[in-house]
Amino acid sequence: MEAVENPVFLDAMLRPNPPMPAAALGWILVVVSGINLAFAILFLARGAWPVTPFMGADVFALAWAFHASRVASRAFEHVKVTASDLSVLAQSGRGETHQTVFNSYWVRVDLHEPQDMPRKLTLKSHGKILQVGSFLGPRERLSFSRALKVALASARNWRPPQYYRPSPSTSAIL
Repeated sequence: MEAVENPVFLDAMLRPNPPMPAAALGWILVVVSGINLAFAILFLARGAWPVTPFMGADVFALAWAFHASRVASRAFEHVKVTASDLSVLAQSGRGETHQTVFNSYWVRVDLHEPQDMPRKLTLKSHGKILQVGSFLGPRERLSFSRALKVALASARNWRPPQYYRPSPSTSAIL
């Protein structure tokens, strides 16, 4: 007897927007460092030596921000909707993974749309709540929620194909 397939209705990989290439970020740091060094020398020449450590602190803060941005850009969420389940594999920028599986028939997609805050996309089922696509912009989150709702509706309405099985008396005649 043939196995009934579990069709895939949505297979999406959600990723944050990538930062600039490392070489471009390096050049920005070099330019900012050069400008700060020029100002630090100017302040030293005028006798304002206590200002000079702060001229380097902002360069270190900028370098840390660039590094944090590059680490955060490695995060992703893999959302897959099949006839039997909805699975979300989330990986943080540091590499920690977490997988959550919902029954595709019972899961509810909720897009909270307050007036003054960004939209929040959550999946809810049987007491489990999972926020998805937090790094997406409001339009992308709205578009993804619509695609997810369509995929879940298709999964709920899907019926496995009915295979013809001859009865024992029919196969004896053939």
